[in-house]
Amino acid sequence: MSELERHAVVAGAGIGGLTAALALHRRGWRVTVCERAAGPATVGAGIVLAPNALHALDTIGFDLAAAVGSSVPTGMGGLRRPDGGWLNRADATAMAARYGRPPLALHRSALAEALAAALPEGALTYGAAVTAVEEAGGRTVVRTAAGDLSADAVIAADGIHSTLRRQHFPDHPGLHYSGETAWRTVLPGGAVTESCETWGRGERFGMVPLADGRVYLYATAVVPEGYRPADIRAELLRRYGTWHDPIPVLLERIDPATVLQHDLYDLAAPLPRLHDGRIAWIGDAAHAMTPNLGQGGCQAVEDAVVLAHLLERVDRAGAPAALAAYTRARLSRTDALRVRARRAGRVAGLAHPLAVAARDLAVRATPARTTRRALDDLFGGFTLPARADGRGPGPAD
Repeated sequence: MSELERHAVVAGAGIGGLTAALALHRRGWRVTVCERAAGPATVGAGIVLAPNALHALDTIGFDLAAAVGSSVPTGMGGLRRPDGGWLNRADATAMAARYGRPPLALHRSALAEALAAALPEGALTYGAAVTAVEEAGGRTVVRTAAGDLSADAVIAADGIHSTLRRQHFPDHPGLHYSGETAWRTVLPGGAVTESCETWGRGERFGMVPLADGRVYLYATAVVPEGYRPADIRAELLRRYGTWHDPIPVLLERIDPATVLQHDLYDLAAPLPRLHDGRIAWIGDAAHAMTPNLGQGGCQAVEDAVVLAHLLERVDRAGAPAALAAYTRARLSRTDALRVRARRAGRVAGLAHPLAVAARDLAVRATPARTTRRALDDLFGGFTLPARADGRGPGPAD
């Protein structure tokens, strides 16, 4: 079977699904992306792609900064207390030198639009939720709301509540509530020139200037699962309105109708594997993690690029073995980050005054070299595994 005859169906047009489709397309596969929504997402907030994700995109020849027409502002702050005092500061110049570039912060919709625009015409189908994947008559059949498709490989990028994950791993315990909820919104540009996150007692507030000049705001609080305030602005002002500048001014500017609230979950346990026959899971469907490391979207990008790399030179018969190699390449790294993100959230969400004081003292006392080693695992941890043909590790082509 020639390379052009291989067909991959991607379930979900989020960041991971679109990246997988683009990576596979650029590795010689025909791709069909099936998205349950009726059209492109019109809501969302910001995302920060760390150097590891940007390097992964480099390996498929996708220059995101060029695609969105801008780059992240160089100002990168660090961690602060509610009174404005710094717990630590980030050195953007040193980070860029160490990892080859700074992170890129942009609106999620801009990233999705850039990835979708790079796909071949007709590859993306809306209103076509994938409902099941079955083996029938020696073929892999993808059942969708818009009709059935035949596939040589199926990429399950159907999100944190993945239908395909529940179907193929029915004994998995599912999702675990972190104890925190999060509010997110984007404001027109203004007083924010550098990123920072502020830690209080069971509450956090973050601000990130985006590449297009807007500002991404997020806040978290330790609350019961399902908690929803009647007045979002009043709730945010009550919690964060006395914190350091410019937080109060930013809160006064928010439009409550644009504020997204989501409880924060991760997988209660790792999946036993990231593949099943001709299906591979990526992103939140594979290893949902809390956002405390800023790596959820970044790991979805890594997943997608590694998967396409392993599938590049295989025919239909070799696809299951390539997907098994994907599990071996990705399961350990992604689950370690899932656990690390959960632990980081517990530390950041401490509420008892003595525990908070001890936490803040520990953050201030942590040597810079220790912080660098931790970031090395995140930002410098992306490599492409060796394929059966001996290509890799390291950048492809």
